[in-house]
Amino acid sequence: MAVEVRNLEKTFRMRKRGEGLRGYFSRSTHQVKAVQNISLNIDDGELLAFIGPNGAGKSTTIKLITGILYPDRGEISVLGMDPHRQRRELAGRIGTVFGQKSQLWYHLPPLDSLRLLGAIYGMKRHAVEDRIEQLSEVLDIREFLQQPVRKLSLGQRIRCEIAGSLIHSPEILFLDEPSIGLDLVAKQRLRQFIRKINREQNVTIFLTSHDVGDIEKICRRVVIINQGNLVWDGKTTDLKYKLMDKRVMSLKCGDDVDIDLPGVQVLKRRNGALKLEVQLGTTAVKDVLQYVMERTEVHDVGVSSVPMEEVIAEIYAGRMTQEGTCVP
Repeated sequence: MAVEVRNLEKTFRMRKRGEGLRGYFSRSTHQVKAVQNISLNIDDGELLAFIGPNGAGKSTTIKLITGILYPDRGEISVLGMDPHRQRRELAGRIGTVFGQKSQLWYHLPPLDSLRLLGAIYGMKRHAVEDRIEQLSEVLDIREFLQQPVRKLSLGQRIRCEIAGSLIHSPEILFLDEPSIGLDLVAKQRLRQFIRKINREQNVTIFLTSHDVGDIEKICRRVVIINQGNLVWDGKTTDLKYKLMDKRVMSLKCGDDVDIDLPGVQVLKRRNGALKLEVQLGTTAVKDVLQYVMERTEVHDVGVSSVPMEEVIAEIYAGRMTQEGTCVP
């Protein structure tokens, strides 16, 4: 087991300034529960997305799991170790990449940073050079390894950041918004590489991202946290296809048609073109198609799932449970 978390809780005491001039001299405090009773198991070699809205408790949870913060309550085991008490030992077996924070020296070339990081991890010089050569090949970073980091594009820098996090061959890789600011080509290359190291080296991936493409194309499992509580834990495919029992139908018809079917909502109508949202538990797609064909000619039809970002938005808003039912 890569990560085991039981009944994890973390509360912060926040200072609040009062109103008016008196507020400068007297401040009250209140408690904010950042993480509330979270339990989670992550198997070796798993690809997991850990997502939630801003302020949901994602960063706090990562800091607890990696040993940066100490929990108020609960138990954490990472690779069989207590991340707080055995933080130094654990650091040699995990890697981290934070999209907005760098572990590379800004004015030095990445090659120097990688060598320094290898030395920090206690690696022998020849092992560091061999590892740099290997990472240069798979990440395609050789051509700019000797340019100062400040002159690299964001995509180039992120690839070098990942090389730095992998220099010591970690068993778990924590990725916090790794694709932020990258263009489409750079994102695609990054996603392919993450899947590759997971497949070939069995590296466990713990990913946080607001990019739905990262979630869909990298991860097999999704854990959603909101207001410090775990609200979803399941397969990525379940999140998209089972949680919301809806389909979107696009039809090109000979004439405009009025739709009067239960569970069917007209999203868009223009010059014979229809876009419908169909609640499958109420009306089947084939019944909708038959209804329209009885009233006009149908020249084209397409059926797609509800976009994942809409599914996630429903969960964030608290309108849907893991069983797929809506709540007030």
